[in-house]
Amino acid sequence: MALYEHVFLARQDLAQAQVDALAEIATKIVNDNEGRVVKTENWGLRSLAYKIAKNRKAHYVMLEIDAPGNVIAELERQTQINEDIIRYMTVKIDASEEGPSVMMRKSDRDRERRGDREGGREGRGDRPDRGDREDRPRRSFDGE
Repeated sequence: MALYEHVFLARQDLAQAQVDALAEIATKIVNDNEGRVVKTENWGLRSLAYKIAKNRKAHYVMLEIDAPGNVIAELERQTQINEDIIRYMTVKIDASEEGPSVMMRKSDRDRERRGDREGGREGRGDRPDRGDREDRPRRSFDGE
């Protein structure tokens, strides 16, 4: 059997429970046809580069699948029928990636960066303190 990554984008107005149900449906299709889903990752609601079917955002879900080609054909056929899925892509891969995917590592890294910034001035590097504003002369903007 071959390894595949199947990523689909679900409409932005769906609840997270509905997106999880779509992933379960895809998993059931694969399992019913003698394949197996190795890993499922929910990448969350993300902005799209351009509008797709009047949607500016979409829920991203990635399934890593170990199955023969006919199972993937059936999965893609069922995905095309579903109106809640606006885009999908299936790619054959050579080896399964251990641990979280690059997208999950990126979101963790971004979350850590945001956490550093919320502390105040720590995330500003070598920027010196400019002091109180009353100490600096004020400029008038009426031409003087």
